[in-house]
Amino acid sequence: MRPIQYFSKEYLDRCSSMTPEQIIQFLEDFRAICLKEKPQRSRLISIKVPEDLLRAFKAKASLNGIPYQTKIKALMENWLK
Repeated sequence: MRPIQYFSKEYLDRCSSMTPEQIIQFLEDFRAICLKEKPQRSRLISIKVPEDLLRAFKAKASLNGIPYQTKIKALMENWLK
């Protein structure tokens, strides 16, 4: 048996004021986060980047404790949203 989910009036009011685009974005984000069926395959790419830019990017990613390629992928995903 599924539990009953209760929503506050404030939450329902906020949801009722959402635009269709915001609703679609919410559903897409929810699908992407919660309903991943299997990991997507990755593809190896080659890209030319100026050496000083890459060196600075790697250094900043390292200071933040993030592998630089992971940061590049996160930037790509955020840009698409």
